[in-house]
Amino acid sequence: MPSVPRRVLLPSGCAPVLLIAGWVVAASLEGPAHDSATQTISVLAAHGASGYWVMTGALLALGACHLLTAWGLRAAAPAGCAALAGGGLAALAVVLLPTPGSGGSLHHGSMAAAGFALLAVWPVLAADGGGAAPWALRPAPSAAATAVMVAGAVWFLVEAHRQGVAGVAERVVTAVQSLWPFVVVTSCLRHAQERDEPPA
Repeated sequence: MPSVPRRVLLPSGCAPVLLIAGWVVAASLEGPAHDSATQTISVLAAHGASGYWVMTGALLALGACHLLTAWGLRAAAPAGCAALAGGGLAALAVVLLPTPGSGGSLHHGSMAAAGFALLAVWPVLAADGGGAAPWALRPAPSAAATAVMVAGAVWFLVEAHRQGVAGVAERVVTAVQSLWPFVVVTSCLRHAQERDEPPA
């Protein structure tokens, strides 16, 4: 199995930190006008928002982190790496197609939905059916990760439809999606270390 360079820890580990820090700082700049429970992250990156540049920068960084992780994650199946890279490109596209200050945007929504979908399916596409695969690339954990992400996306859609806590649902699912690449990279590096250790 190809090794994963240790340098991939940096982009994969930075992705969730930068995303969460981005929405926290951007929301604080918005002040009481922003309700994180009901309003989405896209509202923070909308033109005219006080935290526009912070959230935009966080999304750009997230996309770059996913692309760098996909490029270095040699142990994963190519289809999974392609889906992860596609999720990174979708994050960059969302920045180029921001939601307007009021109302919605079909282009923005379509890109966000594509990113959600790609990042939800990449774990199962990256899985390795071989018995010697790292834990996070085995079929069962990969399928479980995809199931959690799909369930989170469904929760978000339900909350958005009923005008409920869509902001909470979106933040939970995007946090999970941004964290899973780091889990996979860590699992691959640990697996390689255990494989290379001499028997006691």
